Amino acid sequence: MGMPPKRIADAAGRAAVAAALLDAPTRDATATAVRYLLQLLADSAEGNTVEIRVPPFGAVQAIQGPRHTRGTPPNVVEMDAATWLALATGALAWADAVRAGRVAASGQRADLTDYLPIVWREISTSAGPEPV
Repeated sequence: MGMPPKRIADAAGRAAVAAALLDAPTRDATATAVRYLLQLLADSAEGNTVEIRVPPFGAVQAIQGPRHTRGTPPNVVEMDAATWLALATGALAWADAVRAGRVAASGQRADLTDYLPIVWREISTSAGPEPV
């Protein structure tokens, strides 16, 4: 078994998310942003009932619930990086992503509605739009 992946620091993660939301993000920015947002999801929805996969960049297990037993389909959610970034940042609603076929979700608990968008503290130093 290898070492667990290194945690991505908040500053680096937020910078990567900002870069990944630009028109032509680098592969590195996208990879770091995907992994950082997966890390935040795992932190906020601790558990191992659902596996969230964003190939080729990462996967986490999250959400509390019963352990897998034989004969029970696993709870797996899979999507591409662009879809994950849009869902995690609130640009795309879970139901819309599922309806559009952008998410492959199987299992009773493979619904991330309650966990998206991912909220992280201190995303911005300003308290909102500047007064005009």
